[in-house]
Amino acid sequence: MASDWDPLLRTEAGKPYWNTLQTFVAHERETHVVYPAPADVLAALQLTPRAVVRVMILGQDPYHGAGQAHGLSFSVRHGMPIPPSLANIFKELVADLGVDTPSHGNLERWAAQGVLLVNSTLTVQAAEPASHQGNGWETFTDEIIRTVNNKREHVVFVLWGNAARKKRAFIDTSRHTIIESAHPSPLSAHRGFFGSKPFSRTNAALSKAGQPTIDWELTEP
Repeated sequence: MASDWDPLLRTEAGKPYWNTLQTFVAHERETHVVYPAPADVLAALQLTPRAVVRVMILGQDPYHGAGQAHGLSFSVRHGMPIPPSLANIFKELVADLGVDTPSHGNLERWAAQGVLLVNSTLTVQAAEPASHQGNGWETFTDEIIRTVNNKREHVVFVLWGNAARKKRAFIDTSRHTIIESAHPSPLSAHRGFFGSKPFSRTNAALSKAGQPTIDWELTEP
């Protein structure tokens, strides 16, 4: 793809792990159903160029149900039921900002405003959560985090859950802001995600840095 992520992609494609990773994913696609579709694996980078990244929300795994994953962390396509973690994100969005409950789960509108929505692992076997973890995607997505951290402009990193919070080691907090809490999953949302006000806090950090805020509303189809 032609974008300002190309230098990163070229560098990573030249490393030994990349060929091993791509061979693994290709074999998985030959022998199992894998999500998302090949064209959507790098959708987050396609929709949000590095130059415009102002916020990064790090997820863990793509959704593993049919028709759900489309390359953006926590997002599902229009017409898909809203998964439990995303439903909790929307509950907090409504409580935090007083906006209407989103009518759909497609987060491309956030991506278009500079919110980079990346999972640590970019593919998954159908009905097998975490099935592609530990095969190389994390090496690649850690480099995405480092590349965003290297931006001169201020970025807000939103880290939900223990897996995401471990990535704070890559982030220079003298230049960037970290907003972290428990994961929005129903298993953990009541342990600190609800009430954490990540959306208003993100906008406050952007305003303090002299940057435009994010319009988080998703009421339009």
